[in-house]
This record gives sequence, structure tokens and C-alpha cells, in this order.
Amino acid sequence: MIGLLQRVRYANVVVDNVEIAAIKQGLLVLIGIEKEDTTIQADKLLKRLLAYRIFSDDNDKMNLSLQDIKGDLLLVPQFTLAADTKKGMRPSFTPAASPDLGLQLFDYFCDQASQLYPHVQTGEFGADMQVSLTNDGPVTFWLQTK
Repeated sequence: MIGLLQRVRYANVVVDNVEIAAIKQGLLVLIGIEKEDTTIQADKLLKRLLAYRIFSDDNDKMNLSLQDIKGDLLLVPQFTLAADTKKGMRPSFTPAASPDLGLQLFDYFCDQASQLYPHVQTGEFGADMQVSLTNDGPVTFWLQTK
């Protein structure tokens, strides 16, 4: 499972010209699900992203987590993160989970996040989403669980 974490000042998701999610300071996490992923990878990724220290402390050092700052969390499914781009001029989506598995694991991930953390918003699996953000830093990290 892949999480592309972006430290943001603001982010939102729009579907069919309707805003379905919006956050202030926190993390926008694009979630990529691979065909070998299970709830074990989902749990590992969630635990890690909630505790990942990428927010500045009083000394301007990245020592604080999302939980420490009580920031917002926006989870957005992104099928293309699982692409194989090693060769050719077109990505291969062979490593990506099937739509059924992807939906199942994304829903599980979001449910677990909401149980563990009070400030969670989500995108819509399978929708044509417009995602806007103001990246803070910019600070972006790729986390992957195998």
C-alpha cells in the first residue's frame, strides 16, 4: 500500500462541481492500493502516517506528528500511484489492485482512520475528483508498506 503524504495548509476534493471534503492544516494523503495488499498493510500505513513527524516544532524542526498538532486528515484514493513506470512511454497498471479490492481496502483504511483519529475527511473511490491543495513547505513524502 502506498501513501503519498503532503503537508498542507488547505486541501479539498470536488466531485461533479460539489465540494465533498475539505481540510485546513494537516495531511492530504493520496492512497495507492496494490494487488498484494491486505488489511495488514493498511494498518501499518495508517499507524505510520498518523505518527510520522513532519510538522515543525518551536525550533522549526520536523518533530511533530499529525496527532501532535491535532491537524486534519484528508484521504484520497489514487489508482495511478500503483503504476509500474520502469519502461516504455505508457504506465502499466498491472501492480494495482482490482477495483473491488481497492474499494474494500480504501473503505477499511478510512473506517480505521476514523476510529483512531477524530479529524478525517475522504475523497470518493472511483469518482472523477478535482483535488486542490496548498502544500506547506512544500513537504511531500512517499510511504510504502510491503
